[in-house]
Amino acid sequence: MFDKILIANRGEIACRVIKTARKMGIQTVAVYSDADRDARHVQLADEAVHIGAAPSRESYLQADRIIAACKQTGAQAVHPGYGFLSENEDFARRVEEEGIVFIGPKHHSIAAMGDKIASKKLANAAKVNTIPGWNDAIESAERAVAIAGDIGYPVMIKASAGGGGKGLRVAYNDKEAFEGFTSCRNEARNSFGDDRVFIEKFVEEPRHIEIQVLGDAHGNVVYLNERECSIQRRHQKVIEEAPSPFISDATRKAMGEQAVALAKAVNYQSAGTVEFVVGKDQSFYFLEMNTRLQVEHPVTECITGLDLVELMIRVAAGEKLPLAQADVKREGWAIECRINAEDPFRNFLPSTGRLVRFQPPKESMWAADTGHLHGVRVDTGVMEGGEIPMYYDSMIAKLIVHGTDRRDAIAKMREALNGFVIRGISSNVPFQAALLAHPKFVAGDFNTGFIAEHYGKGFRAEDVAHDDPDFLVALAAYVNRRALQRSAGISGQMRGHEFRVGEDFVVVQLGEGGEARRHPARVSDFQAVSGSSVVETNGKRYEICSTWHLGASRIRGTVGGRPFTAQVERGVGKNPLALANSHDGTRMVAMVFTPRTAELHALMPYKAPPDMSRYVLSPMPGLLVDVAVQPGQKVQAGERVAVIEAMKMENVLFAAADGVVSKVLAGKGESLAVDQPIVEFEA
Repeated sequence: MFDKILIANRGEIACRVIKTARKMGIQTVAVYSDADRDARHVQLADEAVHIGAAPSRESYLQADRIIAACKQTGAQAVHPGYGFLSENEDFARRVEEEGIVFIGPKHHSIAAMGDKIASKKLANAAKVNTIPGWNDAIESAERAVAIAGDIGYPVMIKASAGGGGKGLRVAYNDKEAFEGFTSCRNEARNSFGDDRVFIEKFVEEPRHIEIQVLGDAHGNVVYLNERECSIQRRHQKVIEEAPSPFISDATRKAMGEQAVALAKAVNYQSAGTVEFVVGKDQSFYFLEMNTRLQVEHPVTECITGLDLVELMIRVAAGEKLPLAQADVKREGWAIECRINAEDPFRNFLPSTGRLVRFQPPKESMWAADTGHLHGVRVDTGVMEGGEIPMYYDSMIAKLIVHGTDRRDAIAKMREALNGFVIRGISSNVPFQAALLAHPKFVAGDFNTGFIAEHYGKGFRAEDVAHDDPDFLVALAAYVNRRALQRSAGISGQMRGHEFRVGEDFVVVQLGEGGEARRHPARVSDFQAVSGSSVVETNGKRYEICSTWHLGASRIRGTVGGRPFTAQVERGVGKNPLALANSHDGTRMVAMVFTPRTAELHALMPYKAPPDMSRYVLSPMPGLLVDVAVQPGQKVQAGERVAVIEAMKMENVLFAAADGVVSKVLAGKGESLAVDQPIVEFEA
């Protein structure tokens, strides 16, 4: 077994590998860029080596520097994680040639299966059903349009070395095929250093189901059941679960056996994933093989009781697999939500900045008797006070739950999301809560088009309908009463002029456009010691009991004897009086006044924000890679204006209306702040 391994990655996967290595008694070496100097994975590792500037192409994609770091520290093996160089055949081969063990498949397996074009040809030769398409690299956008027309729209344009939703577009016509090919090529070149692109038929209403396989150097290969990954947004997985609520045992067995046969055909030695698209009739077609550890591997670990990272390390060290196919378990139900630094209410644009608060829900312990995780697990590479840089992927954490069945897992996940506190940046937690509460998701009735179908026009706060919105009103009144009670208890008050707290309040619920809804509320039977109180509002009565204290972001307690977890934020935006409550994905911003103060507040005029319709604003922090217009130019609605790169994705900004450009306010190569003006149009 190795004494020391180097992790050629960053973020949560680097921390995940360190956790298992530490359990195995193996020392770890982290590598880091300028942007990650103070990152969590650097602090957790036994040693750390600086490898370059913030952009990944100048650091985490620099194979020479990573190999040099291995030699410098004496690391005997390197774990690539996922993304970056994890599926790079040249890197794996060079590592092997330098006498360092690559904790992953051999380079020839990566070449055969990691390359999507080569893997399609190999699958066809092995008589595995594949989706119709053009499996050779396409040289130009014009040729891509011609091929797409021959295959028949819709088509999927994919970068050969792509992954994680990068370098992938769906085109429904010639224009989209032309633009999609160009964007895929650019993204693939920037993210993977390989701009080859191919096209295949896009199967509508498909399920995305993948099989986890594991092979060793002694010819043994097993499959560890399947993962359901159909809940995707722009081809990026959002929620994953194991097992799938859709496929039958017979289909599971057939898919598993086919995945194993494919892995054996290339002498596969490590953890890998064979991805399938599955039709309504449970017919399935090979899509691709990911020759690395998957982001969603924890759900497989939960239902099988296996540590995939440990097994990867043991296989790389030459050990045999410790189990046969008959030994693979499938117990309970696991769900994973990817917690991303993005704003779901602004079309999921990246959100970067400092994590002012980062308090994940408390993790459960591994059950010693079964090796299974009962409850909650959080895999993350960030910490409170850390910075979310614009150079890397938007995922900041993975929230995993393990329940006895699917219903139990969904309930556990909803409660865990309620307690996931993130401040300073926006996150997709409200969107995840909405998905989990959607009747069709609960029923298991969905496919890869689920999000596009139900949230095609974007995600709005109204999309998360709370079961009892008056509870949030009552909670605001209760929290306000607790805060006032603290003020009343301050010593040194002048006799006869003590601060007194009444029972009658008005909760002024604030809307987006300045509108306000007023809810009278009475908070009585208040017990400061026990934290219990009765709140009456809108004809309902809530008995709330909690040990919440001023300054805490998370509030836990009971309402009517039933447990709940919610979040409280005092001083929202530029309003120090505002109070925000969040529960089950719904966020209510309100101010709580005495009845007289509420009367006076109603007389205050609303100050509308300035009209910025003449400007094209940067919707996110990022790098301005292109400005497509110049002063005096006539621009039509829908015409390309600028391109911003953030978190490894290109974001194209289009003109919202016809107009003439007055000024270009930002230059190519400039780092932009959110809402920074880029182009001004004539009035």
